This record gives sequence, structure tokens and C-alpha cells, in this order.
Amino acid sequence: MRPVCLDSSAWIEIAHNGPNAEAFLKAVHAMDQVIVSTITFYEVYKYTLIRADETRAQQLADLLQQGHVVPPDTQIAIAAAKVGQRHKIAMADALIYATAIAHNATLWTQDADFKKLPQVKFLPKPAL
Repeated sequence: MRPVCLDSSAWIEIAHNGPNAEAFLKAVHAMDQVIVSTITFYEVYKYTLIRADETRAQQLADLLQQGHVVPPDTQIAIAAAKVGQRHKIAMADALIYATAIAHNATLWTQDADFKKLPQVKFLPKPAL
């Protein structure tokens, strides 16, 4: 089974029980098959500090650490730079995507910046 990598928008959707939370949770078959970019880790922790509190942020950090947390190395940084330039996506998104690709993982997201990239499972955000 191919590993999965959820981007920040997917983890935030799960953490705050958004409309796509159930679908993202189904993608996570086993935490030992989940790739977590340290960029995602940072974004989820910071978002939760702002929207909730440090206790909730730490709970999410504990969950994310059950996956395979991957810092960006030079190969991921170079791949991210190329992807960012080619597809006009921001640095953080490019690093998350490059991390998923480096680990042959499917990237699950609701961020439209990833919508047309290979190895991406895009779920649109439901209308409010």
C-alpha cells in the first residue's frame, strides 16, 4: 500500500472536525504509513495555537509524531524549488509536495494549489 501524506489543510480539517475530516481520516490507514513534512507539523501546530490553545496543539503534535516526520533535506529542497518554479506554488506547499513525492506518497489535500499535480488526492472545500 502506498504511503499517504496529508498536507496542513487536511490535518487542520481533521483537528477541527470540518466537512472533509472523515474522508481524510479514511486515507490514514495506519500511522506508520503516514509521511508528515516538518513544514506541515509547523503549520498545524501554529494554526492550533492561534485557534485553540497549547494543550490542543500538543495533542495534535503527539498525533503527527506517530507518523514518519520528515525534515526537508537538500534533495527535497531542490525538488521543491523546481516544483515551486514550474507550478507557481509557494515555498511551504512546494516543500510539502516534494516530501510526499520523495517518499512515493499520495498527497491528500483540500488546497487548490495542488489540484492538478500528480500523486495528489484533492478534495474541494465544501461551500460555507
